[in-house]
Amino acid sequence: MIPLEEVQAFVRSTIEALPPVPVALADAVGCVLSEPVIAREPSPSFANSSMDGYALRAEDAAEGGVQLKVIGSILAGDAPTLRVGPGEAVRIMTGAPIPAGADCVCMVEHTEADDDGRSVRIGRAIAVGEFIRREGDDVVPGQVLVEAGQPLVPAHVGVLAGQGLTSVRVHRRPRVGVLSTGDELVDGAGALVTGKIRNMNGPMLLALLATSGFEAVDLGVVGDDLDGVREGLARGIASCDAVISTGGVSVGDVDFVKTAIADLCGPRARSMQVAMRPGKPFTFATTPDRGIALFGLAGNPVSTLVGFEVFVRPALRLLGGHRSLDRPTVAMVLDEPLTRSIDGKVHMVHAKSRWGTDGRLHVTKVLREGSHLLNSVADADVLLVVPDGTGLASGDDALGILLRDDLATAVRGEI
Repeated sequence: MIPLEEVQAFVRSTIEALPPVPVALADAVGCVLSEPVIAREPSPSFANSSMDGYALRAEDAAEGGVQLKVIGSILAGDAPTLRVGPGEAVRIMTGAPIPAGADCVCMVEHTEADDDGRSVRIGRAIAVGEFIRREGDDVVPGQVLVEAGQPLVPAHVGVLAGQGLTSVRVHRRPRVGVLSTGDELVDGAGALVTGKIRNMNGPMLLALLATSGFEAVDLGVVGDDLDGVREGLARGIASCDAVISTGGVSVGDVDFVKTAIADLCGPRARSMQVAMRPGKPFTFATTPDRGIALFGLAGNPVSTLVGFEVFVRPALRLLGGHRSLDRPTVAMVLDEPLTRSIDGKVHMVHAKSRWGTDGRLHVTKVLREGSHLLNSVADADVLLVVPDGTGLASGDDALGILLRDDLATAVRGEI
C-alpha cells in the first residue's frame, strides 16, 4: 500500500493551472485572477454628499443657529453650476455632487427650512468636510484592486464594475465530467429488480463539483464493458478538463476502469492501493496530449465521497489556479472515544462537531462507519484523519478536515 500523502503529492505534481482567458465579469465569481487589476479611475469620481441635507461653507456655520439663504437644489445625477457664497446654502441629496464654494454638508435632521424653502436654519456647528465623500476616498488611479491569484468574490465584481470593466482575465472554471460505471447501476425512478441499485455516486459528484465552484458534466452510466468504459472516458476527455469515474478500479474480474485509463494514457496511468480506509483502490492518469486528468475512484459511495475530498477537489482547485488547495484542517477535541483496529491504513472517519465553551471545536458524534453507509454520514461536517493504531480516547485531540464552508470561515476567524 502507498501512503496517502505520497498519492496526494503524486496527483498534484502532474497538474498545472488552466491557461488564463478573458471571462465576462458576471461569470467570473469564484474564478482566480491571472493578473492584478489596476484602478484607472478614482472612486468616488467626484466629491459628493453622503446625506440628504444642505451644502454650505463651514465658516458660515461655525456656531449653531445660523440662518442661510437657499439658492437652489442638487439631485444625484445633476451636474451643478451653482456656487455657494457667504451666507448661502444649497439643498442637496445623497450622492449629489458638492457645488463649488461648499465644503461641508449639514444633514437634514439638523436643519429647519422656512415654509417657502428660501432659507434654512442650521441647528448646530458644522466642520469642514462633514458628510462629504471625497474624490478617490475609496480608490485612486494606479491602486491594485485585486491581486493576481485571488479568487473573485461578489464585492470585487462591484468594485471592478465601478471601474467600467466588463471582463477579467482568469483561470477559467474547470469543466469536469462524471462517469458512473457498473452493470448494477440504474438511473431514475423506475422499479428496481434484484441485483440492481440506484446510481448515487453520479448525482453526488455532480453536486459536489457544483458546490465546489466547478462546471459539472454528466457523462452518464456505462456497464462493465471495457469498450463502453473506454468510450465513456474518451467522451469526457474530448469535452472536459478532467474526468471522474466511479467503480471498476479494484481487483474484480470486471473492474475495467483502470484498464481503460491505462489504454488511453499509457505509462502516465497509475493504479494504486492507498493506505487509506475507505477508498483504498484509486487510479489516476493524465492524457499524453492535453494533460486531461482522469480520476478513478472506488465505487462504494462513502469511498467516492472521501476520494473526492482528499484527491479530486484539491487537484481541481490547482487546475483552476487556486493557491489554497485543501480544506482547513484543525485539531479537535473528542467528546467520545474513537476505536479502530491496526491495519496499516489511515482511517477517514465522518463526524459531527460543535463549538465548546473552551473556544475549540469538539467532535460530538463519530458517525457509523461503512463504505456503503452514505446516509449515515450525510450530515457530517468534519472528516477525521485517524492514524493507524487502536484509536483515540475521549478528551484526546483528533485532526479534522472541515467539510462545511461556514465552519471553515469561523475557524479561520479564530486562528
